[in-house]
Amino acid sequence: MSEEGYPGAGRVLVVIPTYNEADNIRMITERVRRAVPAVDILVADDNSPDGTGGIADELAAADDHIFVLHRAGKEGLGAAYKAGFAWAKNKGYDAVVEMDADGSHAPEELSKLLDALADNDAVLGTRYIPGGSVHNWPIHRLLLSRGGNIYIRMALRMPFKDATGGYRAYRMPVLDEINVETVASTGYSFQVELAWRTYRSGFRIAEVPITFTEREHGVSKMSGNIFKEQLLRVTLWGVEARRESLRQRFGKKAAEGSTWP
Repeated sequence: MSEEGYPGAGRVLVVIPTYNEADNIRMITERVRRAVPAVDILVADDNSPDGTGGIADELAAADDHIFVLHRAGKEGLGAAYKAGFAWAKNKGYDAVVEMDADGSHAPEELSKLLDALADNDAVLGTRYIPGGSVHNWPIHRLLLSRGGNIYIRMALRMPFKDATGGYRAYRMPVLDEINVETVASTGYSFQVELAWRTYRSGFRIAEVPITFTEREHGVSKMSGNIFKEQLLRVTLWGVEARRESLRQRFGKKAAEGSTWP
């Protein structure tokens, strides 16, 4: 376990959720260890039937920077991350990083996120700002992602170009303040809800460009139902935010003794 930490970020834990990632788990942990030796890795495995958890145990036995959290079964990305965050808090880490197991998030770019964390509370790895890119995605998938992010910016009035991305870093006090244990989303909308809560709480958030590369091994977990869930939740959050804004305006007008509007 790392005691020195990363300059400006402290002790950092990279949380990697896995479900049937036997073809990728060795590759991703090796790349993280080479890229940023100062960080630790937690593999949060959802009882993968392909033996991912067993491979992770072998890696952990050979490297004291790698740990494994065995979970009862497949409960969704958000649930795995929340379990990983709780583990990090219990072990006294200063920051956590979200990273996919399939290599779509380049460990070689991890230092960019951690460098930015020195002056921020959270850092979003972003595909859709200058310097960012997406590789090996079909055009319909790219358009779906870009269109979804445009809708999120409009619905929630957040400035971020990539609120759905899953490569990001948070300081632990952020997760405490936004009460991450109560985040309702379990699928990919988990990422949007975390960014939304962090933004509304007034934390300093930076976006840094990343290169996203579609997986070469295994099967993507994205589906049409996941995308629909994300849009529905975003719509509901946007409606509630506008209602809250109106309630505040009504309350202010009433306090001032004036009539609406």
